[in-house]
Amino acid sequence: KGTGNMELRLDRRIAERRVYPAIDVNASSTRHEELLFQRNQLNQVWKLRRVLNGLAGDDGNSGAAGLELLIDRLKTFNDNDEFLAEIAKGPNLG
Repeated sequence: KGTGNMELRLDRRIAERRVYPAIDVNASSTRHEELLFQRNQLNQVWKLRRVLNGLAGDDGNSGAAGLELLIDRLKTFNDNDEFLAEIAKGPNLG
């Protein structure tokens, strides 16, 4: 019997900046993420997480700027596959 666990963390500091959904991407995760994606997609998701983590920095930044960028960029693509393919092309968020 398998279980599906997903932990979604919200961040008050992001919500205070009026960025919704106020998801703390780095603290949110799911077990067995590798079962949800093809291998190349999984690598792209990990790359995206690294980029977002870098945007959050160690200076107390909540990650709101990275999340805002992510939300804005997602709106320009038709689906997740298209977005992840763009992530694979370069070091930024498409």
